[in-house]
Amino acid sequence: MDAIRTETYSVHFAEPAYDALQALLESLKPSRVFLLTDTNTQRDCLPVLKERLPQAAGWQQLSIPAGEDHKTIATCLKVWTALSEGGADRKSLLVNLGGGVVTDLGGFVAATYQRGIAFVNIPTTLLSMVDASVGGKTGVDLGNLKNQVGVIEQPEMVLVCPEYLGTLPERELRSGFAEMLKHGLIRDAAYWDELSGLPAPEPTPERIYHSVAIKNEVVLEDPTEQGLRKVLNFGHTLGHAIESYFLSAPDAQALLHGEAISVGMVLEAYLSVELCGLAREDCDRIKEVFLKHFPKVSLSAEQQAAIGSLLIHDKKNVKGTVLFTLLDAVGNAVYNRQAPEEIIRRAFDYYRE
Repeated sequence: MDAIRTETYSVHFAEPAYDALQALLESLKPSRVFLLTDTNTQRDCLPVLKERLPQAAGWQQLSIPAGEDHKTIATCLKVWTALSEGGADRKSLLVNLGGGVVTDLGGFVAATYQRGIAFVNIPTTLLSMVDASVGGKTGVDLGNLKNQVGVIEQPEMVLVCPEYLGTLPERELRSGFAEMLKHGLIRDAAYWDELSGLPAPEPTPERIYHSVAIKNEVVLEDPTEQGLRKVLNFGHTLGHAIESYFLSAPDAQALLHGEAISVGMVLEAYLSVELCGLAREDCDRIKEVFLKHFPKVSLSAEQQAAIGSLLIHDKKNVKGTVLFTLLDAVGNAVYNRQAPEEIIRRAFDYYRE
């Protein structure tokens, strides 16, 4: 597979990706190379990287605890300190080996350490391969609010190597598959038809490549999310609020990102019917597909109200107005749409039915 070229870097795939990284190291000649993992990728993915690129065994290794609840400024502080104590200077390179928490947090650490050092992302989850590999969004959560602190900073390159997916549990694969389904819904109806017809997630290398290409097309047109790039947020206004709620609710199990946005996409599909003319049969199909892959999340009236109160923190909002990305047809998204509270309530009723 040919590399996908973004505005400033390339996404490399499969075996040639390691050759590309080797060439980059020879070109950059970094003073030091640091490798950031979490406890899961240190155990499961680092041995694969060392086998493919033996010199990685000599890099200075940093590790953080696994999990979204560690995607915080406090964790950044520990990594900044470790870089400083390890002698990192402005010519150092940080390689982030992990899922979205590692690549988001590691990118943010690199972008801010000594006002910016180079970094490379090696995503190891399906979600980070098809979502975080393109766009340069870095950052951490603020309490239970997703990605409230961060910058847009591009890596030197990204390596997408599907062999790492063999280390994932099925639940993590399904989480990433939700973003692939979203790519079809917002940009490619034929791709949605292909994926939605599968009895179970099948993230083949060709499909991963196609999802990365779809996201890259959007980001190339709008790198800083002033307009079109907002289409990538379909399902995320309500989905992020749901994810944030379940991160901190005392008696609720946290949801993975894809699990939360799968609910968000069903809810926002209903909003799309009411507000943008999406065909009801398409909305029903969206609901059917996501409930095939993801168990229905129980949402009480009290939980719904708490989720609604979190919408005001969405990063797409303008002057306190909550803005949604919706669909006017499968394969075509529209953005900056408002939704009355009554229709949002009906969307939750539709999901619960």
